[in-house]
Amino acid sequence: IRILFRSFLCIRCVNPVQFLLAVKVFHLCDVDKKGFLNREDLKIAVVMLFGYKPSKVIFFVVWVPLERFVPLMGTKLAAEDPYERTMQIFSAFDAHCRGFLKLEDFKRALAQVAPRLPERTVLEVFRHVDQDSDGFVSFKDFENVISYGQANS
Repeated sequence: IRILFRSFLCIRCVNPVQFLLAVKVFHLCDVDKKGFLNREDLKIAVVMLFGYKPSKVIFFVVWVPLERFVPLMGTKLAAEDPYERTMQIFSAFDAHCRGFLKLEDFKRALAQVAPRLPERTVLEVFRHVDQDSDGFVSFKDFENVISYGQANS
């Protein structure tokens, strides 16, 4: 993986976090430890990385080894617009399309992503994100926290 990482960084404009994310998703989706992803594995990997089902074009691929998967997904990750990604995450939390989040929205979304997360932790996260302590998280509040996390990763 170290050699793959060095060669990948020389060719692509990707940071180490994106590289490691692609490698981790590959290994999570390669459940049979075959050393490659088949069409179904690849579909799941794309959903895990980008949050949407891939187009049918990607399904012409029969199997993808790690050496091919990481550059493909890393390039896409590097090209992603951080603002658009933050908006997608906020929209996923905002199930009622209100333009703001309540504590219940946080509980529902985090229960899907991290079902064993203690309720106390969810409350602490909500309070941290709700910067003006009005009981609502605006997109601006949400974006500030996400942007801070991206800048420090």
